[in-house]
Amino acid sequence: MDIINAINSRRSIRQFTGEVINDEQLQMILRAGFQAPSAHNIHPQEFIVVKDAEKLENVAKRHKYAKALSSSACGIIVCGDAEKQPREGLLNSDCSASIENMLLAAHGLGLGGVWIGLYPIESFTKLISEIFETPENIIPIGMIAVGYPENEKEFIDRYEDSKVHYDKW
Repeated sequence: MDIINAINSRRSIRQFTGEVINDEQLQMILRAGFQAPSAHNIHPQEFIVVKDAEKLENVAKRHKYAKALSSSACGIIVCGDAEKQPREGLLNSDCSASIENMLLAAHGLGLGGVWIGLYPIESFTKLISEIFETPENIIPIGMIAVGYPENEKEFIDRYEDSKVHYDKW
């Protein structure tokens, strides 16, 4: 799949077949996350891979936007190390770039995924920190549910010419 096609055809998938993804697919998704750009080349991203069905279900029940985890093959929590990158905006940006790379990689492998927001909602970040016992300097930024999509979604053209400005507002 070429990159422009991947960007244009990737959609958020919230229903999965439950089929397990293999270690090679998971490794490719994680590698894509590590290849994301990072402010000052610091790369503060850390990943927690969650395959345990009970933990996935626990998060799905307690985070109102994480229902997709229930049918997913796994979840990947993207965290940022605040000691490596103390500027919260840059930490969030670096981790967000990793999330988008991983979503595109999953799509390119014929899998689906959805971005589940965590940061800056304290109840969500606290929930993840407690369940997964993260150190104090590790901030859960977001997570993705990954798996084989139950259904295909059609392309939506989101381009808005009125929001493009050249040389001035």
